Amino acid sequence: MIKHKTTIRVRYQETDKMGIAYHGNYFTWMEVARIHLLDSINCPYTLLEEMGYFLPVISCSCEFKIPAKFDERLEIDVWMPRAEQARINLEYLIRRDELILAKAKSSHAFVDKSGRVVRPPQDFTVRSRG
Repeated sequence: MIKHKTTIRVRYQETDKMGIAYHGNYFTWMEVARIHLLDSINCPYTLLEEMGYFLPVISCSCEFKIPAKFDERLEIDVWMPRAEQARINLEYLIRRDELILAKAKSSHAFVDKSGRVVRPPQDFTVRSRG
């Protein structure tokens, strides 16, 4: 299993009039964490694209527990429990200190430039196993 931790600071533009982060931003923060996870295994998304691989989101969900607010520092833990044949399934835990603000999941298919589902590159499979 591969894991990574990313820190996010809630920006003013990401909040509403009450200073609470808009729920759609959680998916952006998840993307930031996902990109950092790929970087951490020396498989940056830009390299995958150069090799002709893309990882569109095929499903995502988020369970909101406590709102994030302007200027808070959040930690986003992301992990991939196991490598699959043509997709990656990720889980996220968004926290402020020890408080869990949200739990989320996303699934991504490996596709080529034409959108056809393909197996991931061999390097990715090896790196994702840890």
